[in-house]
Formats: sequence, C-alpha cells, structure tokens
Amino acid sequence: MSRLPHIPWFSFLLLTLLTSPLAGTAFGNNLSGIVVDPTGRPVQFASVLLSRAGTIRTTTTTDSAGHFSFIELTNGQYKLHVSVPGFRSEVVPVHVETGMVQYVTVSLRISAIAESIVVSAAQVNRPLSYTPDSVTVIDGDDLRAKQIDTVSEGLRLVPGLTVTQGGGKGGVTSLFPRGGESNFTLVIIDGVRVNTFGGGFDFAHLPTVDIERIEVVRGPQSALYGSDAIGAVVQIITKRGGPNRTSGLVEGGSFGTSRAAGTVSGSYGAWHWGASGERLATDGFTGQAPATGEPVSNDDYQRKIGSFRFGWDGSRDIRISGFGHLSSYERGFPGPFGSDPRGHVMTVDTVSRGKNDMQLLSMAAAVPLSDRITEHLHVSWSNHDGVFTNPFGVSESESRRVTVRGQTDVMISPSLGLSAGGELHHEQAESSFITGPDASRAPIKRRMVGAFGELRYEVSERFYVTAGVRAEQIRRDVLSPDPNAFSPRPAFDPDSIVSVNPKLSVAYFLRPERQQKQYWTRLHGSAGTGIRPPDAFEIAFTDNPTLKPERNRSLEFGIEQTIAGGAIIIDGTGFLNRYDDLIVAVGQSLQDASRFRTDNISNARTQGLELAVSARTPWGLEATVTYTWLDTEILAVDRSSGQAPPPFRVGDTLLRRPHHQSTVDLVYRKGPLTAFGRLLARGRSLDVEPSFGAFDGLFINPGHSVVNLGGTLTVMTGLDLFARITNLLDHGYEEVFGFPAPGRGVIIGVQVATSH
Repeated sequence: MSRLPHIPWFSFLLLTLLTSPLAGTAFGNNLSGIVVDPTGRPVQFASVLLSRAGTIRTTTTTDSAGHFSFIELTNGQYKLHVSVPGFRSEVVPVHVETGMVQYVTVSLRISAIAESIVVSAAQVNRPLSYTPDSVTVIDGDDLRAKQIDTVSEGLRLVPGLTVTQGGGKGGVTSLFPRGGESNFTLVIIDGVRVNTFGGGFDFAHLPTVDIERIEVVRGPQSALYGSDAIGAVVQIITKRGGPNRTSGLVEGGSFGTSRAAGTVSGSYGAWHWGASGERLATDGFTGQAPATGEPVSNDDYQRKIGSFRFGWDGSRDIRISGFGHLSSYERGFPGPFGSDPRGHVMTVDTVSRGKNDMQLLSMAAAVPLSDRITEHLHVSWSNHDGVFTNPFGVSESESRRVTVRGQTDVMISPSLGLSAGGELHHEQAESSFITGPDASRAPIKRRMVGAFGELRYEVSERFYVTAGVRAEQIRRDVLSPDPNAFSPRPAFDPDSIVSVNPKLSVAYFLRPERQQKQYWTRLHGSAGTGIRPPDAFEIAFTDNPTLKPERNRSLEFGIEQTIAGGAIIIDGTGFLNRYDDLIVAVGQSLQDASRFRTDNISNARTQGLELAVSARTPWGLEATVTYTWLDTEILAVDRSSGQAPPPFRVGDTLLRRPHHQSTVDLVYRKGPLTAFGRLLARGRSLDVEPSFGAFDGLFINPGHSVVNLGGTLTVMTGLDLFARITNLLDHGYEEVFGFPAPGRGVIIGVQVATSH
C-alpha cells in the first residue's frame, strides 16, 4: 500500500508559534490616510486592505470621518485596496520605510463590482482583483437589499450553477456546479468543512442573517482542499468585528410562514465578536395534491440556528479566532404529489418526517515569525445527526469529521509568495442501514492526510500566476461483512490510495488596471483536477473493496471587460470538464465491464459558457444579467462496447442540468427606499420518474421562469419596513420532477438595528 509520511511538525508547529522569537523584524512603522467618494466626501466604514506579494496582510476600517491607519508595519512595498459596495479604487502602491511619514488619499469611483477579500481561491487571503480563478463574491448587504433569506437563493444568481429544490422551503436542495453532480461542491463556513462523509450537502438550511459575504469558486479545487472540492467551492464568511451593532427582524406571510432573527457584532480594543440566531416556521403546501386530489398536511418546515464567533488581533499581527454553530431542522416529506406520468402515486405520505442537527466548532491562530514568514494552525470539528421516520419505522444517520491543518506562508520577494503545509482529516459515518454480521451498526472510518504547496507570482501589476499541488493519502479502515443484507457485503480489508492534484491559474491585464481610467481588459484561465472519494453508502452497499475516488479534469478560459471606468463589467468564461471513474451500479448489461455490483467505470463530459453583465449608475440603479449555456453528455462505460449505465444511452444529457439558464437582477437604492426585481429562468431538462427513479423512465421537465420583487423603506435611522412577493405571476413549475414549487407568496416584516 502507498503511504504518505506522517506529519510530526503539527506538534512542532504549536511549539514554534508560541516560542519563535521576532527579533530583527522592523515593526513600528505607521501608514494612515483618508478614503473619499467621487465627490470628495469622506467615506465611513470602508474596508481598507493592505497586501504584499498578492496576499492581504492586514485590514482596517475607516472611521466616521473617513480616516484609516495601520500601525507597526514592517518595512517594504505594499499595495492599498479599498472595498466599498458600489465603488472601486485604484490600487495604490505604498513603500513603507523606518522614519517615513505616510499619508494617502484614496479616491473611489463608481463600479459594478467592488474590491473584496477572497479567502477561497488560494492558500492565502487575496484581493479579488488579483485572483485569477472564476470567483463570484456575493456581498451580505446585497443579500439583505434583495431580501434573499437563504444561501441557496443567492447561489441562483451565480452563472454556471444550477440550484434545484424539491418543493417548498426546506425541501432537499441540490447544487450542480458546471454540470457536475450534486455532491461535487465543497461547502465551508468560516473555515469549517460542512459536507457529510463523501461530499453530500443539502443547501436548504443555510440562512443569510449573519453573512458578511459568500464566495463561489467554480472549477475543481482539490489542489487547495483535497477531497470533495471536485466541482466548486462555496465558502460562507459570517460577520464579526467592526462598530458595535445589534439588529433584529420579524417577518411573516403566505404559507403560514413566520421568521425571527437577530445578530450582534462589534469590537473592543484587540477583541472582536459576532453572534446570531434565527427561528423559521412554515406550513408549506396545504392544498390538494395534483396527483391524487388528497389534502397535503405535512409539507411543514421548522429551522432553528445559532452561531457565534470571536477573535483577538494582537500586536505584530498575531491573530486568534474561534467559531461555533448549532442548528436543527425538521421537515415533513409528503413524497411526490405533482407530476405522476406512470400513475404510481396512490396516496399522500402523511407519516414521513426528517429531523437533522448540525454542530460546528473551530479554533485558528496565525503568528508572524518575521516580516516574511507567517505560521497558521487551524483545528475544526463537525457533526451531522439525522433521524428519519417513515411508515416502515425509524432510521438514524451520523457523520463526523475532525480536521487539523498547519500552514507556513513565506514572502520570498515582493512579487513571489509561497505557502506549504499539511492537513489531516479523520471522518466517520454510520447509519441504521449500514450493519455488520450481528445486525448492529458498522461505522465506516476514513483518514485523509494531505501535503500541499502553492506559489503565487505577480509581474508588474499585469500578470498573476498561481500554481499549486496537493498529494493526499486516503485510507479507509477495515469494514466488517454484512451477510444479512439483500446483497451481502464481504469483509473489506483496509484500503489506501494516493492522489495528486495540480492546479494552474493565470490572469493578464492588457494594461495595468490603475492606468486604465475608462476601461480595462483582463484575460484569465485555469487548469486543474479534482477528486471525490466514495460516500458511506457507496462503500457499504458494494462488493468492491477498492472503489476509487471520482475524478475531474478541467479547463477554463475567460475575458473580463470594463466600460466607463468600471461602471459596466462584462465577464465571459468558457469551460470544459471531463469526469472519469464515476461510481455506478454495474447490472447485468455491464457485466463484461466489471465483475462487481458497483465500480468506477462511468464517464461524462460537460462544457459551457458563463456570461455576466453588471452595471451601476450614479442615480442608484444596479443591474446584473447572467446567462449559462451548458452541454452535458454521458460517455461510454470503460471496457464496454459503447454502452452507458442503464437506462441511459451514450450521448444522453445528465439529469436536472438545463441547457439554458438566465437571470435578471435589478436593485434601486435612493434615499430611504430600496427596491428589487429578479427574474430567474431556465430551459427544459431531463429528469426521472418521481416515485421509482431512472429505471422506471426518463422524462422531460419543462422549463420555467419566476419573478420576485420587493422593497424596503427606512422609516427612521435603525427602523426598516420591508415586503416581498415571490413567484409574482403564480407560475406552476417543478424544479424536481413530481415536487411542485410554491405558488405566489407575500412576506412583510420589520427590522430594527442599533449601533454605537
């Protein structure tokens, strides 16, 4: 068996963080300045970012007079960026020297896309403008202006992503990145992986109440994150720090919906914190089922969530932070009661109900050992528990993960940065359905040890290169046999595999951005690979002891063009994915391709074009139009004569991936009024028979469009009234065949906020 060496420096790193001397580092230099808007007025609470070698080294916020300052900086060359929604500044080069007094005035201009911190596209925090990958940043203030109350609703506005929700609120919600499978997206909350064992994640339950921003990196990212980052990464950054602020909202309306939420955040000296809580309840669909005419009584959904985070930013850039999250969801499952082409639905299921709990905890520390070297340590724990009740009884499931990560960042030169380190994941999954010889639960345990490195090179403010690689050992423990199953499982010896995943990303400005006042053009491209190891059920219900990870090889190329100094931005990206070693049931028709019940023999290809046009006017209108063209194809199974997994044929499209998707997103802000309008449209897609799945037939799910609109009125400082209408035209449609989406809904509410 292949083995990676152990990483004994995890314990050594902890000692180093606490004992390494900082002698010889030239701290003590200060930098200050002011941020002004296009009319010359100071801008308060603007985020000011200071970077070196393409890496954000420190951040601060302007005060009520627009002033900012950085203290105890080391000597060297920096770049100053300012992040304010609706505006953008030139990148300001700054040279810091001992004894030199530095005061900088930063002027903003109207921009369709603001500068932002990006933590998900490299091993370090980077400015968005220096990030060569396909990244979309959704700002928390924009989510609230558009009254988007769940992360999944926000992701609908990102080109290249397909979101499908099975029915109303709380229905199973899947994300298909660039045509990949629904378990091909790694989801991270404040640095903690939240996917279950094998990559699965239900996007139905993530609220936006305390979100600072959502980052979406499209394409495989296993060179950064290893397992599960095969198609995309979605990272959620929650609020902390800044001015002391407390807010709360209450809303209610159609479908018996009620929601209450509150947040608090602030800072005192070197400390900063944040906390939030939310409770939502809705009756869901309560009319007559289209399939049977019976009343639906258990489409209800309840959600309770609480989270906290804290941090300490000490002198000399020493940082310590912590995060915790507790959530509970419960939903009824009446089953498919919409489209019923085979006439299988005889009655509505009034018994089935699922309850899930999720807990997340993490601690992180960063300590600079010198002006060029910084050490990081991150430890996290996640736990998912589920209980499902149906007419046949009660089943339970659990998924746990512990992660320890150590990383060293080195600034080799003002234009070259290096990160290297290691990461250990220990995960375990068990279920009422995964049993051993005595019919008791048989937990599946897996350990993943990875070593990674990344180089970031910046050439004269025009050319940016990021190159990384990660080698990972994936080791599954011994698994006892299950002779009592319908398809008996033999005993599995321990299994080990080593996977190496590289990635290269480049961006090139035709001219430096700061020299292009009216327009600039940026080219970007990347190539990389990704993997997803088998999930617990794929391991438990096979007779194949050596199932391998599913794999993706990906290419992309894009061009970003600005007009009118950035007030209009056009971004187009083409991509190609080749998925290999996909795990499928073999069946009798594919027995020549494999001797096992399931095997890594299936393949698929996806290609497409993502287009986004964003514009912002001086008089308050913001507009974004996106379009995604997606072409997917099932390829021939390995070692077969042109066959595909039944009931598919070679050349068929992948399920629930429409060829065409588009969005139109409008926001108007003027004085006390904020109004929004949103159009979501998608073409038809291939789907399965809703009761018995693909083996009972494939069907075309018609396309649909949905219009939402609403507005917020600020009555006085700290008091907002808001209302929204969803599915304004009351269109009937099903994102998942057989599960009707909600009709027209109206929500009204009030929000109160205080700050000091």
